[in-house]
Amino acid sequence: MRTVLLAATAAIAAGGAWWLSGQSDAKPTGDALVAVTMPATLSPGAEAGQQAFAANCASCHGTDAEGREGIAPPLIHKVYEPSHHGDMAFVLAARNGVRAHHWSYGDMAPVPGLTDAELAGIIRFVREVQVANGIR
Repeated sequence: MRTVLLAATAAIAAGGAWWLSGQSDAKPTGDALVAVTMPATLSPGAEAGQQAFAANCASCHGTDAEGREGIAPPLIHKVYEPSHHGDMAFVLAARNGVRAHHWSYGDMAPVPGLTDAELAGIIRFVREVQVANGIR
């Protein structure tokens, strides 16, 4: 019995040490994750989308969708190219939220209040910036 108690105590202590080692006092910095080249011009739909992005997405994903260290991933990244995350993936993420699966920033909450037109513009903005950065 004593051996079992000692083993259980050791396992609990080891588990606690492991958990504590994963904790960090570091706060998110919000620094840009990728360098983004903006297109020389945006289509009218993407210009409207840029405004909607600024109002609804930029606080987490950065002004130019470059991502923010410790906060949210860059959308100007190969992971979000249309062949891997089509436009509907953006729609579903904004409408329903999305569980973290490519990055370790945690789950994304739904973005309330976006109209279909705003969401379409946001997607157009992101896609045009992706193309300017070689993501097709």
